[in-house]
Order: sequence, then C-alpha cells, then structure tokens
Amino acid sequence: MGFKTGIVGLPNVGKSTLFNALTRTAAAQAANFPFCTIEPNVGEVAVPDARLDKLAEIAGSKQTIPTRMTFVDIAGLVKGASKGEGLGNQFLANIRECDAIAHVLRCFEDGDVTHVEGRVDPVADAEVIETELMLADMESIEKRLAGLVRKVRGGDKEAVQQERLLKAALAALEDGKPARTVEVDEDDEKAWNGLQLLTTKPILYVCNVSEDDAATGNAHSRAVQDMAAREGAGAVVISARIEEEIAQLEPDEAQMFLEEMGLHEAGLDRLIRAGYELLGLITYFTVGPKEARAWTIRAGTLAPQAAGVIHGDFEKGFIRAETIAYDDFVACGGETGARDAGKMRIEGKTYVVRDGDVMHFLHSG
Repeated sequence: MGFKTGIVGLPNVGKSTLFNALTRTAAAQAANFPFCTIEPNVGEVAVPDARLDKLAEIAGSKQTIPTRMTFVDIAGLVKGASKGEGLGNQFLANIRECDAIAHVLRCFEDGDVTHVEGRVDPVADAEVIETELMLADMESIEKRLAGLVRKVRGGDKEAVQQERLLKAALAALEDGKPARTVEVDEDDEKAWNGLQLLTTKPILYVCNVSEDDAATGNAHSRAVQDMAAREGAGAVVISARIEEEIAQLEPDEAQMFLEEMGLHEAGLDRLIRAGYELLGLITYFTVGPKEARAWTIRAGTLAPQAAGVIHGDFEKGFIRAETIAYDDFVACGGETGARDAGKMRIEGKTYVVRDGDVMHFLHSG
C-alpha cells in the first residue's frame, strides 16, 4: 500500500533543493532497506519511528524494516497552469495521482534568488497554486457533467450520484472555496473519492526558511501557519538548504550539525511524519527474530484488512489476531512476558487496529 505526497511550488521556492535532500536520504537508506527504488522524480523514504528500533532490540530481530512514504517531485507551476501554461497539463496529471500535496512556500528573503512575482509573500503564492487547482477542477467538472447528461436521463443510479456530487463541488468552487470544504455523507465517500478532484487532496504547507530561521521560523512562516490553521491544513517549518547539507553527512555528524543549529531533529523527519499524519495513517508492527517491521494502514482499518496489507491471502483466510499494545510489549520485555502477564489479546474480524499494535495474524490457507 503506497502513499504518495506530491511536492509542488512556484519556481525558486526551494522545491528542488528539498526534493534533492529527500532523494539523497532515500539513496542513503537503500543499502539498509529493501524495495527502495528511486526514479528521477520519485523519492521513497522511511517514516522515522523510534518504536520500531525498540521492538527490534527487545525481540533480538536481525533486521528492521520501516514503513515508507513516497514523495513525487511535480513539475514547477506557473500562473495559467490550468490552461496548460508552462508544464501545466503534466503538473495537473501528476497531482491527480498523489494522495496529498506538500506545497513548498518561499519564506526567506534573498536578493540573489529572484521570485517569479518579484516579491516574497508565501500566502499569496499559496493562493496562486490553489486558484490554478480550482480552475482546473471547474473545467474538469463541467466536461464531466456534460458527459453524464444521457446517463442521468436514463436513470443510471451511479451517474445520478456523480452528477449530484460534481454539482456540489462546482458550487463550492464557484464560491471561491476548494472542493475539500464540501461535507460528504458516508454513503457518498467512495464515489466522492473516485472523482479525483485536485482540490479535495489534503495539503501540507512547507515553509522554506533561511538557515538562521530554521529553529524559530519567522513572520512569513507564522503567516502560513495561521492560514493552515484556518483551513485545517498542516504546516511544517524547514530549511531546505540545511536539509541538503544534512543529507550528505554521516548520522553522527548530522546530529552534531543539527544541535549546533539549535534543532532537535531533521526537518525532513518532521515533513515525512506530517505527511503521514495528514493522510490519517497509523502504524502497526510485526516482530520476530528475523525482522521487526512497520506496516502502514489508514486509521479505522479492521484487523482482516490490516492483515491484507501483508498479503491478500491473510485477509481472505483471516481467523484471528494476537495483539499486544506497544507499551505493554515494552513493559513486559517482549511477547512471552506480555502473554504471561495477560496483556496479549485475541481479536476478531471487527477489531479496529490501533496505532502501535504489535500483531500476529492467524489465517487459513
């Protein structure tokens, strides 16, 4: 189950610098973790989680395999992208394939780096991209509505539902609001997600600040954080230049460098975690002598579907799950101690998996 976050931004905001740091981090991880394939515009990186190392230590696991997040570097955007300006069409097609958008905003002053609009105003920059996405959605909706007319007249239930949802989205967009502001009933959620509208994707604003402002942020990043709070979006303050430097250092050197800059952890770690949270994802673990492994699922996933992330047959033949909460696993010194202390639970098909659960699935076939 891959989750993709598309990195977007206007020219000269630090998008490429940030993505290069991500891909260098991914390349450094490739030797340690399997399935780390990197294409020119895709970086797949481990989601930092100290719990995994702790579980591996307790169980004496030979290998740790973290869960992963994919970042896609999306072609730079210019005003008019919705009309095909610049690489507009490619940009919009790439966003459609992503689960979320990480929007890099320039929050630094630098006379040597020109801004495409001749000023530094990250909130206005955010509005440029949002406007382009909204215009692209409106055009797409109008075309789709025209294509549905005959089916709606024929009473096709699916077409009637699609038309209703598309009209609700269009009304919001014409009111100057993104489609994500539309309240959708549970019965309509699957069809709504199937519309693949650009402005329904959750947004994480990435405030790219100078090295001096990396620890505290600045007035520009605070304005973006206020905007994110109003919209219910995420926001992370990061210095792409620092991240690029860190990506080239050995872990011990990187930690020393971070401490000198007054930072507790790499901004990329916060960015990866924020993307993970933005998508409403949680982690469960499988632990044994061979490997300790983290698995990504959406919050609210039932035990059989969680098992299916490992292998489809686990879901089909699901019998039960032996489950230990992370804190209990650690406190009891592992699986045997947890079982002896009565902390291992037997859960069935209706169990909603919790973040941090250590699980063992029993299945037929």
